[in-house]
Amino acid sequence: MKSILKENPYRKDFPVLDQMISGKRLAYLDSGATTLKPLMVIEELDRYYRLETSNVHRGLYWLSENATNKFESTRDKIKTFINAPDRKQVIFTKGTTESVNLVAQCFAGKFLNEGDEILISQMEHHSNIVPWQMIAEVKKLTIKVIPINLKGEILMDEYQKLLTDKVKLVSVTFVSNALGTINPVKEIIRLAHKVGAKVFVDAAQAVSHIKVDVVDLDADFLGFSGHKMFGPTGVGILYGKAELLEIMPPYQGGGDMIDVVSFEKTTYNSLPHKFEAGTPSIAAVIGLGKAVDYINQVGLENIHHAVEELLEYTTKKLSSIPGLKIYGTADHKTSAVSFGIEGIHPHDLATLIDKEGVAIRTGHHCAQPLMKFFNVPATCRASLSLYNNQEDIDQLYAALVKVKKFFE
Repeated sequence: MKSILKENPYRKDFPVLDQMISGKRLAYLDSGATTLKPLMVIEELDRYYRLETSNVHRGLYWLSENATNKFESTRDKIKTFINAPDRKQVIFTKGTTESVNLVAQCFAGKFLNEGDEILISQMEHHSNIVPWQMIAEVKKLTIKVIPINLKGEILMDEYQKLLTDKVKLVSVTFVSNALGTINPVKEIIRLAHKVGAKVFVDAAQAVSHIKVDVVDLDADFLGFSGHKMFGPTGVGILYGKAELLEIMPPYQGGGDMIDVVSFEKTTYNSLPHKFEAGTPSIAAVIGLGKAVDYINQVGLENIHHAVEELLEYTTKKLSSIPGLKIYGTADHKTSAVSFGIEGIHPHDLATLIDKEGVAIRTGHHCAQPLMKFFNVPATCRASLSLYNNQEDIDQLYAALVKVKKFFE
């Protein structure tokens, strides 16, 4: 693939980049929070609401059948995209957060018992911490934390020490949203399985630019969000092994998740519909299908190459600023550079560089325990995607230098 640093052919696919912010070109560097949407996804959403609005799975008229076909075709696309053995293993949720909550309530809530242990890593997003804490309180479970080093890498020796027969579930992120660390999830899963534990993988930050193969990983559960992979907000995926999903109780009750309802007893629908109660976010699911089409059209390998090239350039450029410290220097990392500048609060930095047209994220990145580990209240994060180029990074660099001089 050709370098995308100076001539990026994909920028034209994202109309939001055509606008000016504070009179400056927009340098969008917050893809870890949400990716921009290509025109083909936007047009599909418009088409559904303008010409094809209907509910799914219920109507016998053309509009409903058309919506149902598009809705269910997204399930087939996701099945192929993550190499799931069967389409019934692809559950639509609101996003990664709901996927984690579903497993916490329906697997841990049903099959874990007092004294059982759940392992999570020190770098997890709050949505991969709090749901486990909630179910642990109810079921009297114990949560233990897998430590990391100062580079932002999981200490695998310490992880193995924690793996006893009391551990029933391990939940880890594939890629850290705050640091960009790529965790060795395949090895984490292999070791967990040796003691009989199941594993949930948070793939939200990985799925748009790293190949996620659930069979190769041997993941028991895996979740991700549509809006982190060029799709709409309000839709996500839970993948689970069929034998686990079959024995788990439903997450919610309502329409579409039922088989037969009576006042005496209700029986539940088969997979995947057992976990999809009520009218879903139809347009978002259809839009997600188009997002998968877009990724396939560009090529996941090309996206991965582009992100790696951008990361290398960004790291080199920002490292040249005196007083700037990068948090997260793992040997295997991607897509995100978290940093701080000595003597300047991250919130001040982000506010001032916004006036230069630069959009980055600041704060604890929904990872307060990680910020505590690094002994900082917050960091700045520049997160990268397919549509970024050298000019974006240079614009960030120039803005940071300008702000640094202002505070001197």
